[in-house]
Amino acid sequence: MQYLTVSDEIVPAIYSLNIKQRFTSVGCVLSCGDLPYYYLEFIVTMLCVPCYYVLGNHDTSEQMETGEVLTAPRGCVTLEATSTMHEGLLIAGLGGCVRYNQEPGPQYTELEMLLHIWRLAPRLAVNHLRYGRYLDVLLTHAPPYGIHNGPDRPHRGFRAFLMFMKLFAPRYLIHGHVHRSYGIRGPWESRYRRTVVINTAGYRLLSFDPAEEIAP
Repeated sequence: MQYLTVSDEIVPAIYSLNIKQRFTSVGCVLSCGDLPYYYLEFIVTMLCVPCYYVLGNHDTSEQMETGEVLTAPRGCVTLEATSTMHEGLLIAGLGGCVRYNQEPGPQYTELEMLLHIWRLAPRLAVNHLRYGRYLDVLLTHAPPYGIHNGPDRPHRGFRAFLMFMKLFAPRYLIHGHVHRSYGIRGPWESRYRRTVVINTAGYRLLSFDPAEEIAP
C-alpha cells in the first residue's frame, strides 16, 4: 500500500477526475496543511481512503457558497497533538509554524510547541508500552530547525522538533511549508539521527514498512 502525502500546493494531477486511475495503489492520505478543505474532501471522496491531517499556518475556517462555515475538512481525521494506528503504522501530528505575525492560523513560539509535544507525550508513552516503539511517522507543517528551512523567518523550522526526534525517534518526519516554488535547491529528503525527514510540499507517494529499522 502506498501513502499519498500532500501539502501547500494544489496539484492538477490530483485535483482531477482521473485521480483514481493515477493513484490506484494509494490506501491512505496524509496532509501536512495549508490546503483548501475542498481539496482534501475531493481526494478522500474520489479515492475512498482515510485521510489524516495537521493544520498549516494559513488554515482557518472556510465559508461555503451555501453560507455554511467549515472549521475542518469533512471526512478527514485530525492528528493535532494525538496519534493513531493505521495498518500497523503509528502516526502522530503537530501542525502550525513558527510565530511570525498575529494573523489567524496556527503559529507558535518554541515554548508553545514544546507544550504541544508534552500534550502528545502520554500517547507516545502508551504506544511504547503496547507496541515497543513510540512512533513511526510524525506529520508536521513546519520543518525542524536547520533542516529544509526556507529563506526567511516565517519558514524557519522548530528547534522543538529536533528534541522530539532525539527523544522519540520517529522513523519519518513529513512536513510541508517550504514550497518548491521558492527556488530552494537544497535536498528534499534528509536524515537526522534515526529519522528520515521528508518535505512533501506539493505531493509525494511513499511506502512504509512498519517493521523497517532506520539506521542512525
